[in-house]
Amino acid sequence: MNASALAATAAPPPSPAVLAGQAGIAPLTRVSLAYIEQRIDVYLRFGEPARTIWLDRWRRVAVFLPRAMLCRIRWQANDYGTIRWQLMVMQACTPLDAAQRIPGVLPGARLLLHAEGDANVRAVLERIDGIEAQGIAAIDVSPAYWRTLGNRLAARLALPDYTAERHAAWLAGKVLP
Repeated sequence: MNASALAATAAPPPSPAVLAGQAGIAPLTRVSLAYIEQRIDVYLRFGEPARTIWLDRWRRVAVFLPRAMLCRIRWQANDYGTIRWQLMVMQACTPLDAAQRIPGVLPGARLLLHAEGDANVRAVLERIDGIEAQGIAAIDVSPAYWRTLGNRLAARLALPDYTAERHAAWLAGKVLP
């Protein structure tokens, strides 16, 4: 088989519009991720991108369908140690949703939780680990829980646990018309 025949049979990767299921209608959310050893690490703690595009060795873009849940962590350091540690839980928007502008997230997303600083990020990571220890995927957790957790964190109140009962109530509510 010659090179032109191989090129004709090799299918190009599907476009993001095709991944969305509705060409040109559903906006996709693009989240920039990066890694430079000992300097910056912007990564997903949870979330299932429809596609990941590698820009180069250090940078990539995760593409999410509307209503997808994700958690992005940003860690930065300089010669003296950590200078920024940030965690955001967000939901990709649909065309009718109001989106917040978030650096590195295009066109934006619905911000459910924002934690800044070592103690706050560790507290949220402990809650995520607790949720996953129960066998519940973090992407399936109620958005209301993430908002409550963010509000309690900001108010410096006791952080609530996400229980199996709370999750069952959330799932039952989603089924109702």
